Amino acid sequence: MKDVFEEVCSLLTPDRLFRDPRATGQGVSVCVIDSGVERALLEEKFQGQEINQIQGGIFTSDRPEPLPYEGRRSTPHGTTVADIILTLAPRVQLYSADVFGPQGSCEVEVVIKAIYWAIDVWKCKVVNLSLGVPEQRLQPVHRRQQFLRAIEGAYYKDVLVFAAAHNDHPFTRSYPAAFAPPLISVDKGLFNDPLQFMYQLRDQIEFQAHGRGYLGPFAQEPATSWAAPHLAGIAARILSLKPDLKPFEMKTILYWLFHSSNRSR
Repeated sequence: MKDVFEEVCSLLTPDRLFRDPRATGQGVSVCVIDSGVERALLEEKFQGQEINQIQGGIFTSDRPEPLPYEGRRSTPHGTTVADIILTLAPRVQLYSADVFGPQGSCEVEVVIKAIYWAIDVWKCKVVNLSLGVPEQRLQPVHRRQQFLRAIEGAYYKDVLVFAAAHNDHPFTRSYPAAFAPPLISVDKGLFNDPLQFMYQLRDQIEFQAHGRGYLGPFAQEPATSWAAPHLAGIAARILSLKPDLKPFEMKTILYWLFHSSNRSR
């Protein structure tokens, strides 16, 4: 006789969730905190599909509010990230938080500002951070504490933050991925199906997802930058079926989906 956990696990299967025609990301707002998104390029790629107009802002250190987003990017990186999310969950409402902007570099304080804006103004349910800050750049210690408070603030407002591990993981620690468990940390792997992923806890990084992209000059180079939005896109599909899930509930579902897929092989 099955116990209650086996019964629950039998319901949480990838086929059951991902083949549901409602699992499109509909009703889910996702913020890509990165180097901007080239809106026209993505609209051209997804021509014929119904995607929501990408919105956003350009964040700088000298302004409390973002500069207007005019559909452009600072570098191609953020467009590749956004494309992965839209490929997996085409009906999400995507927001581009460009934290590089005209200065061409990114400061921790600007990332923190973008996180709060995504949560409090854009009301995003999912935040993707395919960027990392080395430990030495979080000195003095109050910078690290401010960064952690922003991640914890997202957690307590039921916002799911997906953060890419360092590409040299586990040899190099990178933040905010190392702030787990308030967020979902993601390492890179190669899978036959982009909807496949693994739970594999290693040095505070919990998940592996598909590490290749589909658009951009470096998309085919395996990277954690591409893995994080794969898992964020998977989560957006699940959220379109159950939009009020809390971060710890989403982690549990992802964990059970991984084990369920292994048991069925």
